[in-house]
Amino acid sequence: MGQSVTARVLRVLAAFSAERPELMLTEIGRRAELPLTTAHRIVGELTEWGALERAADGRYRIGLRLWEVGALAPRGLGLRESAMPFLEDLYAVTKQNVQLAVLDGNEVVYLERLSGRGAVHVFTRVGGRLPLHATGVGLVLLAFATPELQEQVLASPLKRYTSKTICHPDELRRALAEVRRTGVAVSEGQIELVSLSVAAPVRGPDGDVVAALSVVVPAGSADARAYVPVVLTAARGISRVLGCPD
Repeated sequence: MGQSVTARVLRVLAAFSAERPELMLTEIGRRAELPLTTAHRIVGELTEWGALERAADGRYRIGLRLWEVGALAPRGLGLRESAMPFLEDLYAVTKQNVQLAVLDGNEVVYLERLSGRGAVHVFTRVGGRLPLHATGVGLVLLAFATPELQEQVLASPLKRYTSKTICHPDELRRALAEVRRTGVAVSEGQIELVSLSVAAPVRGPDGDVVAALSVVVPAGSADARAYVPVVLTAARGISRVLGCPD
């Protein structure tokens, strides 16, 4: 049975990535595994609608119309608007990377990031994804996720990014238990050795964790515990705005 038109369209859009944000038509066809004629037709229709844009050199990129539609996702839109004043306050205090993320499947998706010129380098970007086991926000979201998701992640291969990445299931279980005990996650050097993340949960009206907030600072520059109070204060402030019981 052949693929549906919708599946082909989604494959064209999925051909783009943070590493390859602009593609020629032939590259789109190859990455989407579609005949060139099919790719040409779909790309033309997407460009006409505004989901793709064609640059002067013939390369295509994601269009503003698609960004406009994506920004309407309710889980991200309302949460981001509620969180922004607290994210801005946290950035004003730390002058480092401040991030807001949610759980999607077995990954973290970043909804917002504030960063200054002098902040430590991070790989994250708005709309980007990272695995749960290797990030501060990921550890928070996984620690308060369903037992089924926790077991799924623990049973899957845990990708190593640095010598400090948690890659053993027993070590990850201990880390998650510590997050539940303290209400905060401290992740040092897991994605990049130069950075340290302090993260806390954001809760919704029923008290369930709906997001995680973090500040990412240079590793070894200060005692991580010094950042815990301000991160917790910001996370609790967002939770109150979202209607979480005290």
